[in-house]
Amino acid sequence: MSYDLLVIGSGAAGLTLALRVLEAKPSARVAILAKGPLAEGSTLYAQGGIAAVLDAADTTESHVADTLNAGAGLCNVDSVRFVVENARTAIEWLIDQGVAFDREGDSWHLTREGGHSHRRVIHAADATGRAVETSLVERVRETGADVFEHHNAVDLIRERLPGGGLGRCVGAYSLDRISGRVRTFAAKKVVLATGGASRVYMYSSNPDGSTGDGIAMAWRAGCRVANMEFSQFHPTCLFHPQAKTFLVTEAVRGEGGHLLRPDGTRFMDEYDPRGELAPRDIVARAIDDVMKRLGCECVYLDISHKPAEFVRSHFPTVHAECLKYGIDMTQQPIPVVPAAHYTCGGVLTDLSGRTDVGNLYAIGEVSCTGLHGANRMASNSLLECLVFGKSAAEDIVATLGKVAAAPVIPAWDESWVTDSDEEVVVAHNWTELRRFMSDYVGIVRSTKRLERAKHRVKLLLSEIEEYYGTFRVTNDLLELRNLAMVADLIVRSALSRRESRGLHYTLDYPSLDVIAPVQNTVLVPKNFSARRNGQGGA
Repeated sequence: MSYDLLVIGSGAAGLTLALRVLEAKPSARVAILAKGPLAEGSTLYAQGGIAAVLDAADTTESHVADTLNAGAGLCNVDSVRFVVENARTAIEWLIDQGVAFDREGDSWHLTREGGHSHRRVIHAADATGRAVETSLVERVRETGADVFEHHNAVDLIRERLPGGGLGRCVGAYSLDRISGRVRTFAAKKVVLATGGASRVYMYSSNPDGSTGDGIAMAWRAGCRVANMEFSQFHPTCLFHPQAKTFLVTEAVRGEGGHLLRPDGTRFMDEYDPRGELAPRDIVARAIDDVMKRLGCECVYLDISHKPAEFVRSHFPTVHAECLKYGIDMTQQPIPVVPAAHYTCGGVLTDLSGRTDVGNLYAIGEVSCTGLHGANRMASNSLLECLVFGKSAAEDIVATLGKVAAAPVIPAWDESWVTDSDEEVVVAHNWTELRRFMSDYVGIVRSTKRLERAKHRVKLLLSEIEEYYGTFRVTNDLLELRNLAMVADLIVRSALSRRESRGLHYTLDYPSLDVIAPVQNTVLVPKNFSARRNGQGGA
């Protein structure tokens, strides 16, 4: 199948881009690959909201300054300003798509989250992601785009040049999870919008599909990746033996929630003067420290001092979820633990979402645009999806007519592989990978722990590649392969940063390096060829 545009991923970033392209060029042939159902993904579960300067008392400069402060010196100022200045337009476009944000009288109801100096987070109760995703899915269903649900991309395809080198991206192979067969998709332009890699850790607020697929595929295709050591842990995820990890929105703290030790005493003021409104990395480390010092399984988040109706109206999703497990947040505190939440690094791009490989774009959490630096500020992530979805769409529309059709791509060859009779190997390696990443490459790190993880992941990668080359691909195998590769990138990045900055905290270098210049951690694959071919975008 051949298309003008292939979008891999169906969250806010991918659907925004597809809709923007089709708005400008309705005749474009667009295919969208969704790993599960079209609406499933991290966007659907995003609770807090979207940051934008919408109040007269707020300013663009303030939003820029707050973002730079949270990013701990590693944000790209041009990227931050670009996103912040385009925020209002992005919100207005969402409203046009049917997203119903909360109002307070004649104005939008704005909340405040950690790191923000003003109330600037527009939201739809505490289920903003669901409101955004369902609205965008409805709009996409009305277009002529071809939607392929339950498709997990295997690898990107680059054009073979006459001299034997690799040229532009011309499509992707994708596993049809229903039939179990790999299909070939050719396209003039390919967009990675596959989300992050937080499932590399044992505990995560993300859905099961957040396995770093786009980052791993881009790396194998020859793209640089950057800042992979900065994995953001959300401080407050519901802790209950019968509950799958559920994120308790940061807005609970923004509206006055207190973090408590098991004995009911507050502790955040002992770690940061901003208390519960400190940036997420500080709050997560504080909770981690309290849990380790006291030997407790969790801490508690308490907003029961607020009126019950206030709590129920502002946090209906959290309230309902807690009630499933016998926790009434209007009457008692919520048990919480930190969990992997957001991948701040990713595929290196420019302000149009272009990667190092020609005609390949990366937008949303899969990318590293320079917006987040060493720590993402709350509610800037959905905003990034919207702004870069638009800028990448504009670049695609402007250049699509100049791109030759994709060449004929060979079909996926599985004539030399067999069905696996040892699926237990995949399950065992999956568990081992996530456990040692949590133990050795989590919130607090050390060189010794990272070296242990490096050794373990090297062995796993070798074993997985041998398995991958012998048996037919399955969804679990693809996810394990990608997670192991992303784990390797995270560990390598973490070992190379000899300081503690933002989300990367190491016991061996607990302070900022104030002598060496502040630098991004950029990893270059062996098959990096953008400079030679003049196809770079970063």
